[in-house]
Amino acid sequence: MVKPDTIPDGAPVWATKKGAYNPSARQLHDLIHTSLEIRFDWQKQFAYGEATLTLKPYFYPQQTLVLDAKGMDIDQVQLVTGRSKKNLKYTYDKARLNISLDKTYTRTDTYQVYIKYTAKPNELEAKGSAAITSDKGLYFINPLGTDPNRSRQIWTQGETEANSVWLPTIDKPNQRMTQEIFITVDTRYTTLSNGQLISAKKNSDNTRTDHWKLDKPHAPYLAMMAVGEFAVVPDKWRDKEVNYYVEPAYRNTAKAVFGNTPAMLDFFSKKLGMDFQWNKYAQIVVRDFVSGAMENTTASVFMEELQVNRRGLLDANWDYIIAHELFHQWFGDLVTLESWANLPLNEAFANYSEYLWEEHKNGKMAADASGLKELEQYLAEAENKQEPLIRYHYQDKEDMFDSHSYAKGGRVLHMLRNYVGDDAFFTALNQYLTTHKFTSVEVAELRMAFEDVTGEDLNWFFDQWFLSPGHPQLSVQHTYQNGKLTVGVQQLQDSAYTPIYRLPLKVSVWSKNKRTDYPVDINKAYQTFTFDLPAAPDLVLFDGEQQLLAQVTHPKTDAEYIYQFGNTKQYVPQREALQQLKAKVNDPKVVAVFKAALQHEFWQIRSDALSALEKYTASDNVLVQQVQQLALKDPKSTVRADALTMLATLEKTDNSSIYNQALTDSSYAVVAAAIDGLVAAKVGNLVPRLSPLEKEDSRKVMRALSGYYAYFGGPEKYDWYLSTLDKMRGEDMFFFLQNFGGYLMKVSPAEQKKAIAKLENIARHHETYYVRLGAYQALTLASDSPEMKALKQDIKAKEKDPKLIDIYENITY
Repeated sequence: MVKPDTIPDGAPVWATKKGAYNPSARQLHDLIHTSLEIRFDWQKQFAYGEATLTLKPYFYPQQTLVLDAKGMDIDQVQLVTGRSKKNLKYTYDKARLNISLDKTYTRTDTYQVYIKYTAKPNELEAKGSAAITSDKGLYFINPLGTDPNRSRQIWTQGETEANSVWLPTIDKPNQRMTQEIFITVDTRYTTLSNGQLISAKKNSDNTRTDHWKLDKPHAPYLAMMAVGEFAVVPDKWRDKEVNYYVEPAYRNTAKAVFGNTPAMLDFFSKKLGMDFQWNKYAQIVVRDFVSGAMENTTASVFMEELQVNRRGLLDANWDYIIAHELFHQWFGDLVTLESWANLPLNEAFANYSEYLWEEHKNGKMAADASGLKELEQYLAEAENKQEPLIRYHYQDKEDMFDSHSYAKGGRVLHMLRNYVGDDAFFTALNQYLTTHKFTSVEVAELRMAFEDVTGEDLNWFFDQWFLSPGHPQLSVQHTYQNGKLTVGVQQLQDSAYTPIYRLPLKVSVWSKNKRTDYPVDINKAYQTFTFDLPAAPDLVLFDGEQQLLAQVTHPKTDAEYIYQFGNTKQYVPQREALQQLKAKVNDPKVVAVFKAALQHEFWQIRSDALSALEKYTASDNVLVQQVQQLALKDPKSTVRADALTMLATLEKTDNSSIYNQALTDSSYAVVAAAIDGLVAAKVGNLVPRLSPLEKEDSRKVMRALSGYYAYFGGPEKYDWYLSTLDKMRGEDMFFFLQNFGGYLMKVSPAEQKKAIAKLENIARHHETYYVRLGAYQALTLASDSPEMKALKQDIKAKEKDPKLIDIYENITY
């Protein structure tokens, strides 16, 4: 294994960048209950609120209350005693509201503070993280109704500490409050908040006030509101409401997207031995959401990609994100991290729920495919960043929202489950939830739950996997001689930064077509293990259960990999065999493996084989014909799309007729791949044929069309780019912008003006940093004039997002 590059001071580029120590927030007051009356000004994008907070000192006597309140106008602060109110003195610095109480209160005293205020979210300087791209807290979508492509909506996003933009509160995860929110809106709008809808009162001014109440305590960052014209699609789990809120156009497909929710509630409740604890569960899809989804208590919010038409359902399987947010209702909402340093106690469990649900619904092979993607996601990040899972030393709390907290955390839980066994694993989770429900926790409490159940000291496991950075890098060798199999294991990770791991696992050996599992316990930098074996092994599979989070090199012969594909019946070893054999596709035995893989019952293996065959240069016509048939007839749209992508990499085969046939496929993903194939094949005479696709409700297809038109479109497509750009979102928008920039290279500077103005506005003001980057890159492609260089320099100079500033500093064009 090659060690990573180092930076000038000699430390590896991935070594922990230690920030200041970030302790759990000190609890001076206990926030007990919040009552909020709120209404909105769409024109100004303001919220007018009246909040009454019930509090008491946490332990020590207090005469001052400090609340988080970001960017507000504070109109009034009063002490509430019964029906009377008394003005209180306060100071306010646009971030914290410092209130002088009327006397010193002790921990046996409860008091109420009333605050009248105006929230002005758009006057804040927005920041964010890779997972949550903005922290404005309160969002007005298409507030003036001027965009025909977007609904008018209001919604909130509180994590990490952004709810204090629209609600004065103690915005820390170790606080817990019950709440009631009275939301006043025009009667045409539907509202959603935490808990149950208690009443909906019509007012004399054509408005309605909805009263939402949550009577069990949760952390302030989990409070939410949403307002818009939504269809409410009802469902049920046992005696509890399970509702799906979507725009009316998607009413008829909402249940197809979210309909597994009751089954998930049942599965997770039984698996954890604890029923879903809240009084309802709602899921709402909003426009322009700043994350994939958010697990607000009883009311999860999802990005708009989960709204699909019937044709879009063919490519859509959103079970993973639905399961993720639902599992948070136990891990994150019921039991909550006490500080952002402990974020994996929320996110690792939510990520692992995706594995659990996939295993339950589609089998272990499908779950292992999901788990491998998690491992690869973490390892990609680990090339430049290796931190402990639980880390109090960070530079910004938003840094916690990374592939460590999510992907690595989920894989660590999988190893823990594998080590202690299913019975102990789920019993310990039940004890953890039962002991700590409605409280905040740190990682030691999770460890102690497992120790109480198993009777084993697990400090070694938690120290190396939760509290230390990095992962094992293992070199494995095996030899056979004189009836003995010897397996050598060397830990190659840099022990100056990363521990020497203890790794209990199994070495699986096939001999005479029989599998035997040998338990071993690796705990040294180099170890050998010897096993009596009467005949040379057909295959040695290190970590036979394929549960280890590690980088492993274990050289094998082609014959061993061929045997591995045909005999392990496990996803990860079969995929590894395809990856290792792809360079040998001239060998008839290897070709036979790929032909078998292309007929595998598990669709992901078929897709993996297609990916491994990209840029195939051999001349087995039967194999190529097999891929062509998959492109047109495979029952899985993902496989059909992947087959088209593979065909587009072949230089010796004309597949233009296949792409043409695929243009009529029922799947948008397949149609988009077919268009990309036509670009690769340089088939440039199909603009009239493709133009009708512009009417489809699919951003994937629009993104693909933008790529085709960038090469082959004429002046008539200029207005299409401008109008379609308004409809694009997320990653599809990023790639659309790249293609638009390429198209503009063919447009005269005089004609470019309208597009340049639009791209400049996106590059300066779009909510999502990578979309701003896409617009900046499109400007670069459009022109290299002095005026454009000056414009780009100004955009760079005024950018405030640290992530994008860092990217700009490394762009050389």
